[in-house]
Amino acid sequence: MNNTARIPEFPALQEEFRHVMSAVCTPVAVVTATGHRMPYGTTVSAFASLSMTPPMVLVSLDKGSELLSVITTTGKFGLNVLGTDQAELALNFARKGGTSKFTGIAWEPHAEVPKLPGATGFVACTVAEIIEGGDHFVVLGDVVAAHRYDSKPLTYHGRMFGTHISLADVQ
Repeated sequence: MNNTARIPEFPALQEEFRHVMSAVCTPVAVVTATGHRMPYGTTVSAFASLSMTPPMVLVSLDKGSELLSVITTTGKFGLNVLGTDQAELALNFARKGGTSKFTGIAWEPHAEVPKLPGATGFVACTVAEIIEGGDHFVVLGDVVAAHRYDSKPLTYHGRMFGTHISLADVQ
């Protein structure tokens, strides 16, 4: 069922929704893929674990995303969960530019997708399904590899980067 046909556009509602969502603290990741033997990537905050049996994640990508086109073609993507010291990397991959985002950026191939060193976590996936959702597509991925590293995650809240502080860190 396509709900977008029944929801009229309300610029004031869209702006208020954007404001509400800026108050939600989200993790930051760079989604990567390899196409034409070149690395592609983009910064996202709309991703989550979906299932443990089998291990699955979901990520939301803009319909016009060059990366989405590569993922659709190859059926593979990586999810590099950024650490607190990687805000500059997040900004780099948030800009437009395709493969030029990787200029001067270290990476290594892992499970046929780019893995960024220094990330707090990494999962490699094969595409299970792609679902349309408004002006984005939600890509469901079957996890084929996962690695966790010991560093604090980069978060996005109030249109600023930060990190999570546990209560144990405060006490």
